[in-house]
Amino acid sequence: MTSFIQRFLRLAVLPLFVWVVALFTVSCDKSPAANEASGTASGKPKVAVIISTLNNPWFVVLANTARDRATELGYEATIFDSQNDPAKEAAHYENTLSSGYKAVLFNPTDADGSIANVRKAKAAGVPVFCMDREVNATDAATSQILSDNYSGCVALGQYFVKQVGEQGKYVELLGLVGDNNTWNRSKGFHSVVDRYPGLKMVAQQSADFDRAKALEVLEPIMQANPDIQAVFCGNDAMAMGAYQALVSAGRADKVKVFGFDGADDVVKLIAEGKIAATGMQFPKLMARTAAECADKYLRGERTFPQKTPVAVELVTKDNVAKFGDYGRK
Repeated sequence: MTSFIQRFLRLAVLPLFVWVVALFTVSCDKSPAANEASGTASGKPKVAVIISTLNNPWFVVLANTARDRATELGYEATIFDSQNDPAKEAAHYENTLSSGYKAVLFNPTDADGSIANVRKAKAAGVPVFCMDREVNATDAATSQILSDNYSGCVALGQYFVKQVGEQGKYVELLGLVGDNNTWNRSKGFHSVVDRYPGLKMVAQQSADFDRAKALEVLEPIMQANPDIQAVFCGNDAMAMGAYQALVSAGRADKVKVFGFDGADDVVKLIAEGKIAATGMQFPKLMARTAAECADKYLRGERTFPQKTPVAVELVTKDNVAKFGDYGRK
């Protein structure tokens, strides 16, 4: 009888014991990723980083720096990529507001079209801090930390005239037409260059701040205007696309390219004498400032300037050694 009881215990109790241990192990060994997905990772307040596009290294730096600084300050920060699509941006706002995010660090897709999203957040009591790009309203975002695009391109325009001369033909590649940065940069550049009647703009066309599109746009313009001497680009991604188009056409040594942003690949080409100049924005500074402002707001501060300008510095072959890693070395 004793032998029978021992056999019964082995067959009935042991599997139950194994099942209990396995259940306990799964419960205790739940991974951080799984916790995060369930929304119970840390209990920390959540901050959203909503970025116009991550299809550009410059915006990746902006996004990562904002996220990392918010994390350092004690928040759970998540990046959302709008892919330059206002509909995706609106969906991100719906998500963040319904998911309990306490603040938004925001890089808008459209200066006018993004206002409604920011106002929706404000109505829900969620502060929005714009980085690099602005919205055309002074009663929506809590604060906007922006490069001084106009002044930066005044300096670029002055250098453009020195390099190209007071006569010649050039092309301008514009960014997104719904972004104020596009027009502030263009206006700053033209405030200088248009004073010289001998400088003729043979084409002005949008390439959406995109490298591949800039290459695509510039190729037929070059075919129609084989004697251009320069290309002014509203950002460095387009400057790289323009440079690639010129290399493919065998004209990179005859046409000067000017960009704007301070992206590492362009800074390196300036050092090599292959691109003429760029305007160095400071994405890390803007992103850190936005995260720190959000932290101050969530700790009770309510007085913020509507716009905080960040100076842009001209980068040329004469001073390029001072710059790198999206800022000054």
